[in-house]
Amino acid sequence: MNNKNEVSSFSVDDVRQLGCRAFQGLGLTALNAEQVSNVLVMADLFGLTTHGLSRIESYGERLESGGISASAVPKVKELAPAIAQIDGQNAVGPLVGMAALEAGMSIAKQYGISLVLAKGSNHFGPISPYSYIAAEQGFASIIGSNATTTIAPSGGSDARLGNSPLGFGVPHPSGEHFMLDMAMSVVARAKIRNALKRQESIPDTWATDAHGKPTVDPRAALDGFLLPIGGHKGYGLALVVDLLAGLLSDAAYLTHVKSWVDAPDEPQNLGHFFILIDTKRLGSTSWLKERMTDFASILHASPPVDSNSPVIVPGEIELKKMQRYLREGVPVDQATKVLLDHYASRTA
Repeated sequence: MNNKNEVSSFSVDDVRQLGCRAFQGLGLTALNAEQVSNVLVMADLFGLTTHGLSRIESYGERLESGGISASAVPKVKELAPAIAQIDGQNAVGPLVGMAALEAGMSIAKQYGISLVLAKGSNHFGPISPYSYIAAEQGFASIIGSNATTTIAPSGGSDARLGNSPLGFGVPHPSGEHFMLDMAMSVVARAKIRNALKRQESIPDTWATDAHGKPTVDPRAALDGFLLPIGGHKGYGLALVVDLLAGLLSDAAYLTHVKSWVDAPDEPQNLGHFFILIDTKRLGSTSWLKERMTDFASILHASPPVDSNSPVIVPGEIELKKMQRYLREGVPVDQATKVLLDHYASRTA
């Protein structure tokens, strides 16, 4: 019997093609399936496996139940010279995310800066792939999304806000981009689900049970609430992300966001925001390269407390993993591979 946790490596081209066929099997056009697969495979290349092709499980369930529209085409609406809105039409999240990113880069190329607000979306993967694509073309970025409610407000006893991801990217002309991609909780909920699957305990700093008490039991944690980073400061930051991504974008916000777990057949109406800056407007490529190299070297020069753990700059781990996986193959666990093959077989 195959172990669902068994991991095998495949070439990036093979994985992308399999992902593309799987999403075509779920009803997406070849072009849209390719775009979704590219975002999720990039997440796997960065080592963000909980937000990569393993998402075929939840995306597939919702596409089949009608909770996500396989035929939707995101629409772009200009609101002001440097501001646009994307109506995702309940499309797969990465498709909406890429529509917003492409609109944002086009606008920022014209005006130097852009703000794109998206509504009618779904889970769009991690932020790092969007930050990386933007950085490769010379754009700095601030990107965020709201999410299903999993965090209690500071001092509260039930879930009222989501574990909203927030990311920042600054390009380095040599490719050593700064990329910070973080959720508002100590860990992502997916890590707790994975611990439950492996029947492992979790640190008591990750989440609380349904009564608000810290727990090491992943099942109790999934029935409870995630703990925000930095206590009340993390709570406040999560609210800011939801105000930008949800409230100002005209998407759902806070408890108006539907749970993809409890109501997989209903649209979530998630919102995202993309702020992009064309760094070419700020100085030459050589100017940026010199400053970004110096920025990183100042941090790297700090003597580490542990000689085995030198100081790093956000993005370095992900970019090193990407180079490694491009050479050695992308790891895919057996359960994900089985699902990908299942949906891909429909296109044969």
